[in-house]
Amino acid sequence: MVTVTPAGASPPDIRVHRAALVEDAVHEFIERRLRSRGWKPYITAYTGYGAPGWARVMGRVLLTRPGLTPKRREKVRGWRSFTTTPASNAVVRIEIGATVTEARTDRSGYLDCRVKGDLDPGWGSAKLSTEGDTPVDAPIRVLDPTVKFGVISDIDDTVMVTALPRPLLAAWNTFVLDEHARTAVPGMAVLYERLVNANPGAPVVYLSTGAWNVAPTLTRFLSRHLYPAGPILLTDWGPTPDRWFRSGQEHKRKSLRRLAEEFPDVKWLLIGDDGQHDQEIYSEFARTHPENVAAVAIRRLSPTQAVLAGAIPGPSETAEVVPSGGKTWFSAPDGAGLWSVLRDTGLV
Repeated sequence: MVTVTPAGASPPDIRVHRAALVEDAVHEFIERRLRSRGWKPYITAYTGYGAPGWARVMGRVLLTRPGLTPKRREKVRGWRSFTTTPASNAVVRIEIGATVTEARTDRSGYLDCRVKGDLDPGWGSAKLSTEGDTPVDAPIRVLDPTVKFGVISDIDDTVMVTALPRPLLAAWNTFVLDEHARTAVPGMAVLYERLVNANPGAPVVYLSTGAWNVAPTLTRFLSRHLYPAGPILLTDWGPTPDRWFRSGQEHKRKSLRRLAEEFPDVKWLLIGDDGQHDQEIYSEFARTHPENVAAVAIRRLSPTQAVLAGAIPGPSETAEVVPSGGKTWFSAPDGAGLWSVLRDTGLV
């Protein structure tokens, strides 16, 4: 049996930020009180990815009152999803076929580790269990070694219409968001489906600066609006061992670099919007990892959406193909426009 240390653990020689120490003390106090009242840990599994021989498994261990059904646990949304109590340093048993690995959650209850296991290309699963709770299946998207093309997509203002001022977006996601509270960007689901159909086996990875707390809600939104299923890479919410709050931009940069290292032969179509930092982050990645970028597709926001996002409104009536930094940048106001330029160039 293989043992994996917590993904979010801090090296012993790193001084932990005061905010993180306070948060840990609060979590420890609440966890101790709830456990004394009979609360038990349960696992929320997130969609992971991998290749033959390994898988990145993600999830979170939280505490719940006795007798709460799994369906009611998964329906927690809005502000309630941010008031859950994590089980830190909890042992999680990960089963992939005949391979068993034990890992521990980090200080916020998150599990994010790369484990060994034989899974066939396509969709597979890892079985996660902790402290006698009913095992849950964590979906795993397994890439075939022959796959050379994939899609990495932003979420807010790229696949779902935000229509909110950026300063209010975090509060909305925290206190209000459910899968019925947003609308899909016109044509984007059809675009992604066509990309997947044109490239059999191509994965779709959703990369966002949102918090892991809303992962179940986002998963339901994508499914409801017929987007291809795929891993959703989010970030934790709150202080880190070295700063007050996590950097969403740095989360995207690290995730892109990690995917390039894990799948060096895959060229990614990077899809985002021009509301905030997608263009800057994608441009930087294209310069440093040109062998891993097929092209960049940017959804242009409407003038109203651009103002709300804090960007300068631009023309949005037509599609454009703009060479930049050795890579082709596609720009259009919706999925239909992006598909027209992608199709005409013969990229897919």
